[in-house]
Amino acid sequence: MKILLTGGGSGGHFYPLIAIAEKLNTLAERQKILNLKLYYMSDTPYDKTMLFQNGITYVEVPAGKMRIYFSIKNIFDFFKTATGAFWGLVSMFFIYPDVVISKGGYASFPAVLAARILRIPIIVHESDSSPGRLNAWASKFADRIAISWPEAGEYLPKDKVALTGQPIRKEILEGATDGAHDFFKLDPNIPTILILGGSQGAEKINDAIVDVLMELLPKYQIIHQTGPAHINDVTGRAKLVMETSQYIVRYRPIAFLNNLTTRMAVGASSLVISRAGSTIFEIASWGLPSIIIPITKSNGDHQRKNAFNYARAGACEVIEESNLTPHVLTAIIDKIMSSKEKQEQMSKNAKAFTNPNAAETIAQAALDIAFSHEK
Repeated sequence: MKILLTGGGSGGHFYPLIAIAEKLNTLAERQKILNLKLYYMSDTPYDKTMLFQNGITYVEVPAGKMRIYFSIKNIFDFFKTATGAFWGLVSMFFIYPDVVISKGGYASFPAVLAARILRIPIIVHESDSSPGRLNAWASKFADRIAISWPEAGEYLPKDKVALTGQPIRKEILEGATDGAHDFFKLDPNIPTILILGGSQGAEKINDAIVDVLMELLPKYQIIHQTGPAHINDVTGRAKLVMETSQYIVRYRPIAFLNNLTTRMAVGASSLVISRAGSTIFEIASWGLPSIIIPITKSNGDHQRKNAFNYARAGACEVIEESNLTPHVLTAIIDKIMSSKEKQEQMSKNAKAFTNPNAAETIAQAALDIAFSHEK
């Protein structure tokens, strides 16, 4: 039995596929499936360690971004897309999986197109409340469509859609219960705020946090995931801002959070500040209050829709980028952190929002299709 996973361009596409792969391996062991082989087709392996740990074979095909605005890069990426479509078809033919699971994104196009041509069953998963262009296209011929937000179902074929929730890796479903503060050398008696900007960081959030360090650090501790490209700049500016302050020891910038550091950071934190991508579902699984700052211009305005849909669940506060001033940010942080009752209600609403069985539901559907395809 062969199952091919595809998606790419960001951790928001890659890591949910890893969560599904984890469950595929678990179900295969439970159901005595001895010949399961997993493949990942994309233009980059993204995280080789995760692929290796889950027994996934990487299949590289080039892929070009399909921008909706004018850019000279569109000309070069057209040829990448054409080349990727050819090699995707060749690679897919020789693998010939029983089912393809797509998370969308530009890098999934060669695999999805090849599966369509070769009549291989396709499962699409959409993480946003407004589907991306690739998934909207793939949904027209996909066999099954899984969605994380009920609102996404309005844009997709009703007879194929199932509200599964968001697949989340088992290692980060919950925060650490012991040793989290010691891990970051933080004081357990001082509230901690966790700043997330996605796997690559978020420059506008980074700038906003550095601007309010003087106001926040006398009251709170901060674990700040800056993104690898921004760590040196953020660390340097933070030292300049806080050079005369004793509270600089309460600030912990970190480039990237792996599974271990994520669990520890979550275990130490009382509030999360984040973008509005698929990280929302991880925050919900942690049961933490949050402040969500959506990207102003995202494809289909999906980040803004995600943020306000989550806010309607009572689990977060939303700050739009146009309102992201030092005064607004500190005021909302203080409003949440000064009220235990508000924190508890937001935490309860966050937990109610998540579905911890999403990855298993999708994995089992893939196995069911694969079994029928083998016959």
